Amino acid sequence: MKKNENNLYMLNIIFVVSIIISNVVGCKVIDLGFTLFGFPMLLSGGAITYAFTFLCTDVIGELWGKNEANKAVRRGFAGQLFALALIFATQYTPAVDPSMQAAYEKLLGQSPMFVLGSLCAYYASQSWDVWIFHKLRNHFGARPGLRWIWNNASTATSQIIDTVIYAIIAFGIGLGYLWQPDGISYIFGVILGQYFLKLCLAVLDTPFFYILTSKQPTGDPRETHEE
Repeated sequence: MKKNENNLYMLNIIFVVSIIISNVVGCKVIDLGFTLFGFPMLLSGGAITYAFTFLCTDVIGELWGKNEANKAVRRGFAGQLFALALIFATQYTPAVDPSMQAAYEKLLGQSPMFVLGSLCAYYASQSWDVWIFHKLRNHFGARPGLRWIWNNASTATSQIIDTVIYAIIAFGIGLGYLWQPDGISYIFGVILGQYFLKLCLAVLDTPFFYILTSKQPTGDPRETHEE
């Protein structure tokens, strides 16, 4: 991928769109059909879409530096807030057909705890992803052959943060599973199920990370200097 403004804009657009769509489809819980350590493997519908965001920030960070990656995180946060405001505003406007209103609320209506969980998980995990990515990149001297280390390590660890925070706030507190007899098992199932898939996706995106950042110089070290 060429290091130019058009490609940077494109990655930012994909990043923001992926975040917004992950919030829209996040209310669907998918049963993966198997158990791990006795817990049913469950997956939030937004996990698949959300995985693309880490690839975007990793590519931006590798080619354009830490500052641009952090800007993408802030843009994504602003995009989330704007999208949520539009969804809530539309939800509370008068509807001609009550059945359509019910369908809208069932699909897009989000509780405050789900929104809070999503925002907290997003900002914590994405900020960590950018920080640890460049910490490891600088540690290994930004050698091209070792790109898989900071790419996979940053995504794998940030996905843990994202999954745990979202599951505890949205499902544990928001839906009250922390205080239900089988609620803890359900939360662990969501965490394990989501992280299992996210870890697989983190490994699978490595070739794409190499393709998108291939034939590029390691860049000016000042771009990724720790702040």
